[in-house]
Amino acid sequence: MDLISNHRHGINVITVNEARIDASVAIKFKDTMRALTETGPAHVILDLSGVDFVDSSGLGAIVAAMKQLSRDKQMDLAGLTPNVDKVFRLTRMDSIFTIHENAADPVIRAAG
Repeated sequence: MDLISNHRHGINVITVNEARIDASVAIKFKDTMRALTETGPAHVILDLSGVDFVDSSGLGAIVAAMKQLSRDKQMDLAGLTPNVDKVFRLTRMDSIFTIHENAADPVIRAAG
C-alpha cells in the first residue's frame, strides 16, 4: 500500500498513491495508516484524490483507520473523486467525516 505522509503546518497529510482501496489491500491500508498516525500532528488529512474506487472493505478500512486514532486526533478526508464521493454519500459516511475539496485547503487555513 503506497501511502505518503507529509507534516505541514501542524497537519499530517497522508496521500494515497493507489487507484483502489478494496478487499485486497484493506488490511495493509489499516496497518500502514496506524504506523503513519501513531505519532505526529493531531490533525490528519487523508488525501484520496488519486483513488478511483473504494469497495465496502476499503470503506471499512478508512473508518477503522479513523477509529484507531487516539482520542486527541481527528481525521478528515480530501480530494474525493466522483466514484469515491458517491460511495461516501450513499453510505452516509459523508456525515461522519469532514470532507475537504482538496488537501491544500485545510493546510492553507492552518498556515493562516
